Amino acid sequence: MKYKNTVSLLVVCIILLSLTASVYGVFSNEGQGQYEFKSLQGETVSIYGKGLYKNDSTAMAVQARAQDTITMFLGVPLLVISLYMARRNSLKGRLLLTGTLSYFLYSYVMYTFIAMYNQFFLVYVILMATALYAFVLAMLSFDVEELSCSFSEKLPVKLVGGFLLFLGAAVGLLWIGRIVPPLMEGTVPVGLEHYTTLVIQGLDLGIVIPAQFIAGVLLIRRKSFGYLLAPVMTVKLITLLTALTAMVVGQALAGVKMVFFEMAMFPLFNLMAIYCLAVILKNMKEKGSNKAVTPRAGGGHS
Repeated sequence: MKYKNTVSLLVVCIILLSLTASVYGVFSNEGQGQYEFKSLQGETVSIYGKGLYKNDSTAMAVQARAQDTITMFLGVPLLVISLYMARRNSLKGRLLLTGTLSYFLYSYVMYTFIAMYNQFFLVYVILMATALYAFVLAMLSFDVEELSCSFSEKLPVKLVGGFLLFLGAAVGLLWIGRIVPPLMEGTVPVGLEHYTTLVIQGLDLGIVIPAQFIAGVLLIRRKSFGYLLAPVMTVKLITLLTALTAMVVGQALAGVKMVFFEMAMFPLFNLMAIYCLAVILKNMKEKGSNKAVTPRAGGGHS
């Protein structure tokens, strides 16, 4: 793997810092407890009032603690396992590592820009930076032409690519449905609370969903870059959807009101993403395998 030592150093930093931040986020509990606060938009917001997220809304704090839990028990172990595999030049390990890094990048961009300022702010910034550069280097380490030839012709590209397109459209419509009516009516969108803007929706609509569409289309057309971007996006979706499922459970236990569609869609989409990843890995061969892979026509540069 190209840039092996640099990526390894960055990943070790991510593991150590994310474990520290997530453990403190889950177990810190000092503070007065919940209280109400009136936002600039005149909305009465329930503030969590405890631990690392004491200045965040109850809904946001519950989500952050749920994501911290998933980071500890899924994200970090995935990083450790995939880094070990990648250092042994496993192609599957490199794809898993790159996809997991995209989860950490997305997560700590959110923590940096949406969470209320707290004592871990610089840790979030460092995690965002290390995840960004580790992800970029991991992506650049692939020879996309060689990678595309490592997949079997039996890979159901329409199934995997179609799922990426469908999920992108579903989440995009969900966020548009939340944003546009308040814009038309001049009211405050659900979920803004006492924050300044809709960071998650901005990230999804501006970066994540377009990346899913590009990955889905390129994979369906069997373009070389699609064989890299689609698995990476699928791994990222699994980790993120697992975190979102934990958030749904956490909010339900905390009595936070949610739309039923949002409660049901994330666990269902998570199962679909896991199935797609299993299909992708099943139709890959490691370098040096005796199984022949027929070169594909039309697999040229995207």
